[in-house]
Amino acid sequence: MKVQKLLHTRMRVDDLERTVAFYCDVLGLEVVERHESPRGSRLAFLRAAGSEELIEICSYPASGPVRMPEDLVHLAFEVDDLAAALAELKRRGIPVTDGPTTTSSGTRFAFIDAPEKYEIELIERAGRSGSPR
Repeated sequence: MKVQKLLHTRMRVDDLERTVAFYCDVLGLEVVERHESPRGSRLAFLRAAGSEELIEICSYPASGPVRMPEDLVHLAFEVDDLAAALAELKRRGIPVTDGPTTTSSGTRFAFIDAPEKYEIELIERAGRSGSPR
């Protein structure tokens, strides 16, 4: 067997609307679909502008509260200019939890926390910064 492509990644949350607002308002993702599953899960599917893969945000209170272990899961997003992204996050009161760090190749990255404590990694590939060097 060989799968064809990655379609989506599911992340269960306690507060669907707060989480969707974070991904849309802070990171600029768009909601491409919303619905309720046959078992009663409330779902929102999000997409980053340059991606085909979706993030499925799922609220299913019958499963109990979400307990997100530290360092278990993170999503990584590419940004054009990490310094500008971090300045915008600071303006919004969103703390950087790790970094920024520069790799030996010149790629830079930093981490923030989304609602429910899912980690978000922001990556600026070497040579792609929008800021002057």
